[in-house]
Amino acid sequence: MTIGDSRFSRTFSQPKPILGMLHLSGDSASERLDIAREELEILRSQGVDGVVVENYFGDKTDVRNVLEWLEGKHPDLLVGVNVLHDHLLAFELARQFRVDFIQMDSVAGHLAPEADEEFALELQELRGEVDSVLFGGVRFKYQPVNSGRTEAEDLVIGMDRCDAFVITSDATGQETDLDKVKRFRSVVGETFPLLIGAGLTASNVHEQLEATDGAIVGSFLKDTHVDTGRIAAAHVELLMREVRALRTLAGTANGQAVR
Repeated sequence: MTIGDSRFSRTFSQPKPILGMLHLSGDSASERLDIAREELEILRSQGVDGVVVENYFGDKTDVRNVLEWLEGKHPDLLVGVNVLHDHLLAFELARQFRVDFIQMDSVAGHLAPEADEEFALELQELRGEVDSVLFGGVRFKYQPVNSGRTEAEDLVIGMDRCDAFVITSDATGQETDLDKVKRFRSVVGETFPLLIGAGLTASNVHEQLEATDGAIVGSFLKDTHVDTGRIAAAHVELLMREVRALRTLAGTANGQAVR
């Protein structure tokens, strides 16, 4: 599939980009920064296209510390941020640091109609202040559904609020339901980007990425294959080997070379 000329395609020139999670684990701010540095170097060395800095275990200050450390480094690496429960801070950080993309777990469906109208206006203003690509969720894991609209209605609204959808099933590490991907695709069409947001592994990467435009990966890359672990080079290498094979197949089918 082609995603056309968009903010997404101009930022993510690599087909099927793979974005690794930095969950910011550790017992102190200095340890969390050290672990993030180590894990980022592992991801880079194994060819991951970008990272998502997220306060999954750490706090909001840790997100800022990592972005501050990253500023001016690794221009080949795409840098994203997901500040859980504080999208305002995510946009603030994008104004202060190089942030290629922002992830928000929900851009439509999670609010009651009266709150959603105010949220839409706020989000429109925030997006106008940054160049960052915005990844949004609709029916994302752990997010409430309060809109009173159908899934399809929320998707149509969400397309105006973000540049790509990230899709998950119901939990961290759970394989993303391809039937859900198909439902989303039937609404958004072939040119709006869809990314896998949970449960990608070396064994399902072909099936999952053939139906989508990229993925955010966390648990599989850990030494335990669970979110609480540490990123292991062997697991990243295994996943990226399969991703490269898929890209090569896609490039051959399209009559072009893909690294």
